[in-house]
Amino acid sequence: MDIYSSIVNFFQDGGIFMYPIVIVFAFGAAIAVERWVYLTRATISSKSLWDQLTPYIKARKFTEAVGVASKSKAAIATVISYGLKRSATAKRRDDIEKAMEESLMEVMPRLEKRTHYLATFANMATLLGLLGTIIGLINAFTAVSGANPAEKADLLSASISVAMNTTAFGLMVAIPLLLVHTLLQTKTTELVDSLEMASVKFLNTVFETRSDGTPA
Repeated sequence: MDIYSSIVNFFQDGGIFMYPIVIVFAFGAAIAVERWVYLTRATISSKSLWDQLTPYIKARKFTEAVGVASKSKAAIATVISYGLKRSATAKRRDDIEKAMEESLMEVMPRLEKRTHYLATFANMATLLGLLGTIIGLINAFTAVSGANPAEKADLLSASISVAMNTTAFGLMVAIPLLLVHTLLQTKTTELVDSLEMASVKFLNTVFETRSDGTPA
């Protein structure tokens, strides 16, 4: 109960700027959860689909592989589908590679979507906290200007303590948002790297040469 009361008092003493910081945190937390779930599912589904496609690709059953990939919404399905369709007509590795690079450019915006907002929200929380503190200090100095000289020091120290609550709260919101932003960027980079690795493995399999030297 004491902890709850302390949190409530801390929030109430911070003033009106505590509310926009809470709103920023709510939006940031919602985006963080949605992105984490999306990227986790994308990683799992891409790995699962690659495990399904590998036997078909190694057996050069590209028609069956296209059928499997077309039924999936995984990120790797788009990349491999581009490569499989292009390999039916293209004879050069560069042509298929460019098609798969094009598919990566199509997939990456979906993987990176909304993640950059977390850094923006973290900066907003910090700046709102500082703004609240500055406004609080202005009000504090204005309030004590007409006070009894003997009470000025006590009133000013109390007002400054209250005003600093917004800065503290802004930082408490900003730091986790920045940490989650970094984690999501790392998770996205790992997923993109896995897609690029799958592309290379696919190209190497497709262009394994037969005994007569023609592309497989």
